[in-house]
Amino acid sequence: MGKSVAASTREWTQIYAIYGMDQWQTLMFLLVHAIFFSILSLLFLFYFVPVCAFFESFVHGGAARFASGFVGSVTALSAVCLFFAAANFFYSALPLHYDMAQRMVGAVNDWSTVKLALDLGCGRGILLNTVATQLKKTGSSGRVVGLDRSKRTTLSTLRTANLEGVQEYVTCREGDVRRLPFGDNYFDVVVSGVFVHTVGKEYGHKSVEAAAERMRVLGELVRVLKPGGVGVVWDLLHVPEYVRRLQELKMEDVLVSDRVTAFMVSSHIVSFRNPNQHSLGPGEVLLDWRC
Repeated sequence: MGKSVAASTREWTQIYAIYGMDQWQTLMFLLVHAIFFSILSLLFLFYFVPVCAFFESFVHGGAARFASGFVGSVTALSAVCLFFAAANFFYSALPLHYDMAQRMVGAVNDWSTVKLALDLGCGRGILLNTVATQLKKTGSSGRVVGLDRSKRTTLSTLRTANLEGVQEYVTCREGDVRRLPFGDNYFDVVVSGVFVHTVGKEYGHKSVEAAAERMRVLGELVRVLKPGGVGVVWDLLHVPEYVRRLQELKMEDVLVSDRVTAFMVSSHIVSFRNPNQHSLGPGEVLLDWRC
């Protein structure tokens, strides 16, 4: 998926210091329950005999010991699973997100020619600032626009851009991603990281209405992309839908990366190019397992 980008040597603690933790309530929920089940499993271990006596009031003999051991094992296994889920959530929200941003930037062959880029659903700005850093490295005079639904989020994003030293390359706007406030053929590059799947979630992720909203976002993404421009989307769950929609919109060079587990589910990077002239028939989808 384009030129590879060297892996960052930055520590995750540096990334956390700049971007903080999004959805920390979910992480705390997982950790609190993991600790609770750990304590419960230890109580089962140290008070196994009284627990067996308790179960003997319902069943007798070896069945009581089996029931006690089974409940204790399930409790311990639940604690392990919850700790793993919390670790995966934390890794996905920060270090993995940063690494995937580097890979997405690598999907664009030549950043020196990019004048305008768009980050759809910029959030805390990890991907946005990665794009800005790449523009800075190549000596480009380009700019990247971060679009988000919340004005408070865009203000926070500008703060992180300042901390990353790329504020002169970044602009943030509040707007509806289903009706982008930009003209046709406006951007050279459009990127989006783990955002499109959140559009229409008020209808339920598996509903027809939510799918229609996601397809509308993809249509808007293509509309604002210049002929010859490149789009790169990293997202969860619905990537096959995106590929079909991109085929319908006659996009070229559609590449789907290998599967990456993020937030405990499957995710992929999809890159594509808006052709200079639209051709008839759906484009070919290539699986780039080297991404």
